[in-house]
Amino acid sequence: MTDPRRNASVRAWYREPWPWLLMLGPALVIIAGLVTAYLAVVSNDGLVEDDYYKQGLTVNQRTVRDQRAAELGIEAELVLGGEGDRLRALLRAKEGFRLPETLNLGIAHPTRAGFDQKVTLRSEGGGVYAGGVLPFRGRWHLTLEDDRQEWRLMGAWVTEKQPVFRLTTSATAVAAAQGKSDRR
Repeated sequence: MTDPRRNASVRAWYREPWPWLLMLGPALVIIAGLVTAYLAVVSNDGLVEDDYYKQGLTVNQRTVRDQRAAELGIEAELVLGGEGDRLRALLRAKEGFRLPETLNLGIAHPTRAGFDQKVTLRSEGGGVYAGGVLPFRGRWHLTLEDDRQEWRLMGAWVTEKQPVFRLTTSATAVAAAQGKSDRR
């Protein structure tokens, strides 16, 4: 009598579906890991500052500039014009303050540093400043300062919600400036 198992056709392991199905999971994990590693190397880490230590050391200097803007009563209104490629600023301050010839405006995207801009606004007289910008829409962090970096104004502008944006000193800077003048 012959063994019935011997008559069954013996197939090689690689012709069976189960080993391939079991290997599919680990193969997909390896491919996903390689894609993730590639994206990590190629993409920009927009939220990470290269010089975070230096920035930490300058916190007090920046606070002093905010307080100086509060002392001088500096305020600015910004308006985008043209095709969104022209920016005008109206600068106001306490009486007797000499307005600078140029202003420096930093326009920073909250998460994508590649879209940040540094713009020089030139005086057109009467506290009006103008300059060209690359069109921007959405939420942006603005820093307006004089060319000697003695004072600064900061704020977050959502261009769709605010066609005219008003930059003023922060409440903290105003309180500090008032406290300073009370001590004199």
